[in-house]
Amino acid sequence: MQRMKRTVKNLQKAGLVCAVFCLALLLTSCTMTMRNQPRYEPYEATNFFPDGRSERPLIDDTVARGNARLDDLLYTGMVDGSYAEEFPFPITHKDLVRGKERYDIYCSPCHGLTGEGDGIVVQRGFKQPPSFNQDRLRDAAPGYFYYAIDNGFGAMPSYANRIPVHDRWLIVAYIEALQLSQHASVTELPQADVDKLEAAQ
Repeated sequence: MQRMKRTVKNLQKAGLVCAVFCLALLLTSCTMTMRNQPRYEPYEATNFFPDGRSERPLIDDTVARGNARLDDLLYTGMVDGSYAEEFPFPITHKDLVRGKERYDIYCSPCHGLTGEGDGIVVQRGFKQPPSFNQDRLRDAAPGYFYYAIDNGFGAMPSYANRIPVHDRWLIVAYIEALQLSQHASVTELPQADVDKLEAAQ
């Protein structure tokens, strides 16, 4: 009987020790130190940084701003589901110079330097693109050319991953200048240019 009482007491002690141990584990796990870590709240002041702000200024070009592509004309060349008849910004002489440079790099290998579709790759057996100087393309809206550069057309791949949006429009402007250069009448020229032509004859 005595032995049985000792066994019960030992079991009670062991149970008590086990309960205390479990309670200690529970208490340490409930401190929520992972949730309540030391941190600054948004816009909280601090002495750690010289400017007194806890939030750090954004590094340039890491967060998109103003590039939400909300301007359909600029980013798609379309207006109300139709090819845009106008450019999204005024075209300057400097723009045409840049457009020529980009055209010569990306377009002339197929379309040729004058837009006739006789580029160097065509001369080596690749499929010939249509001439920019045919009536259909001379009458095409600027948005049509932009859309083709952006999305590709026929055998031509998309150049969206190679030519930035602004440069695409400059190429379109240069294409229109090329078309005009092949079809301008003498009456459309400034008098100084008419005089040069007459002197050359």
